[in-house]
Amino acid sequence: MIRPATLLRLALAGTRTDTVRIVLTAFAALLATLTFLAAATVIAIPTVAGSGNNRSPQYGPALIAEAGLRPGVATALLLLAIPVLALAGQCTRLGAPARNRRLAAIRLAGGTPGQVWAVAATETGLASWLGSVAGLGSYLVGRSLLHRPDEQGLLRLPTDVLPPLWTMALIVVGIPSLAAGVAAVMLHSVTISPLGVGRRGRVGRPGPWPGLLIIGGLAVTFLFQPLLHWANHRETPLWSVAVIAGAAALATAIGVATGTGWISYHTGQVLLRLARRPAVLLAARRLIADPWHGARTFAALLVCVLFGAGTAGFSAYLATMFGSWDQVNRILAEQSGQPFYPDDNSFYFDAVALVHLAVALGLAIAAAGLAVAVAESIVERRRANAALVATGVPRGVLARSILVQTLAPLVPAILVAMTAGVTMVRALGTEVFSGSRNTAYCEPADACRTAADWAEHSVVIEHPGVTLAVPVPIDDLALLGGGALLAALATVAIGLMFLRGATSLAELRAS
Repeated sequence: MIRPATLLRLALAGTRTDTVRIVLTAFAALLATLTFLAAATVIAIPTVAGSGNNRSPQYGPALIAEAGLRPGVATALLLLAIPVLALAGQCTRLGAPARNRRLAAIRLAGGTPGQVWAVAATETGLASWLGSVAGLGSYLVGRSLLHRPDEQGLLRLPTDVLPPLWTMALIVVGIPSLAAGVAAVMLHSVTISPLGVGRRGRVGRPGPWPGLLIIGGLAVTFLFQPLLHWANHRETPLWSVAVIAGAAALATAIGVATGTGWISYHTGQVLLRLARRPAVLLAARRLIADPWHGARTFAALLVCVLFGAGTAGFSAYLATMFGSWDQVNRILAEQSGQPFYPDDNSFYFDAVALVHLAVALGLAIAAAGLAVAVAESIVERRRANAALVATGVPRGVLARSILVQTLAPLVPAILVAMTAGVTMVRALGTEVFSGSRNTAYCEPADACRTAADWAEHSVVIEHPGVTLAVPVPIDDLALLGGGALLAALATVAIGLMFLRGATSLAELRAS
């Protein structure tokens, strides 16, 4: 049994790369803690009994004042936690070869596999615990600093509410425990012997099963409307339909994230047959040799693109629905000679804008994780890259191969994610019917002063309604896909800064 002091000293030992890994893991845990605490705060907002529309009157923005909109805000924050957790996973892989050599040295000194796992889990868990505690402190300090009521005494953020103590404790303790558990599980795919470290990787080429998840998830989403009608007629709780829709969306997201392995493998095969340049050939060989690298690296980015495309499609659906209502109301107003006032639907679009913001922040965080992954890949292959440089391969060729290896599978994967996201929302319908509407006016206008006058002089006109096609948000999709690619390019450029140091001829002496 290893003593706690020894375990702590072994967990914190290492090089500067290990220190960077601990700092980045703590930062990712800080972001995750802030995200979950913010979601818990929104959920904990009380609804004032007897207020109109279940509204909490102490808040200005409708997104947190309206009880019906708060679940959407909490969902957006929880979605934001996905790329944050993915960033934490990427950070734990930084400097893996050096850490593996250190773990092998512990085995050489007589350590057992269980003790080695304990050292790795302690390192990750301690870093995550420090980040969670810092996140809790930042949350409490920010809550105090942002508590600024406006002139009417209204708050812009729920700074007057704290989640239950058990929820806060669960978040602060749960995130480090989850990180330590994941670190221990990841080591089960590694054979650590006194003479080195060997990874039991996936054997064989990736199968097409992620495509079956995507197709199955999309097929279930197209059953959403029939299931909703069935639930209304059978008086079945609507939450059951929501659970089915959520499971379909989750299956689609898993398929998109894991399908990158299949895309990477076949992209490498195509490049190997068509390419003639050394950089492209090198990238093709690496894509075929490790096609799952893309699935690990791009997962969070593609999930953000999937939900971003779905949000863009839902925004187009809302705009078309409200537009059909306004169009009929405008026609009725013109026929009756009354002024037309469009409905104020801004709070719906504010909720959608919040999800867009969460997607944008998620893309930024996923891009940070991608930068860590690119740097980790360069450091992990430093001996092979140094050997290529020693044989005369220019560093520019290596840089271009890394760029091709990153972008070649990413472009089709982004197209698949955007298509799946939009298709999920198109299940709501490709057309919107406004429904028949009517309005009453007085003829002549000044003749109706009492209820009896209205009964005698009122005129009712009716419009049968209009049907509008829901457009595909091409502009928003182009902006989303282009933003994801630009983020990937920027992160590759950041990762390439490690290339010169990682290809030094001195790396050939590294064991």
